[in-house]
Amino acid sequence: MRPTILALDLEGTLISNAVSQIPRPGLYQFLEVAHELFEHLVIYTTVPEAAFRRISRLLVEEGSAPGWFAELPYTFWGGATKDLRYVSPILGAALLLDDHADYIHPGQERYWIEVSLFGAPYDADDAGLEVALEMLKERLVVPL
Repeated sequence: MRPTILALDLEGTLISNAVSQIPRPGLYQFLEVAHELFEHLVIYTTVPEAAFRRISRLLVEEGSAPGWFAELPYTFWGGATKDLRYVSPILGAALLLDDHADYIHPGQERYWIEVSLFGAPYDADDAGLEVALEMLKERLVVPL
């Protein structure tokens, strides 16, 4: 099965964190290409939805993210891990892009695309999203 949904973590993956909200280098381009590669993008984060909406609107206003980013579906979840069955009832239909291994639901490791943590000192030359994009492209060519 070829994954059609990409679930996106926010903090440490797309931006620094919900407090400083520094966009990761290459965010706009990454989002545009991911939008072309997948039928659906969703946000899957520990950040409450209202805070995500404020952050996403700011990123759009600053030109760091495409306009549609602020309208992405938000995936609500509870518990200690990000169970992809909250994103799709069909395991394998969604991949999770996340920097934090502890959030990966047991048994769903093969659906995880690991991205390096975007953390202080926030390197302007960070290429984490470029690397993640290549991993996503490879995964789509050779599905699980």
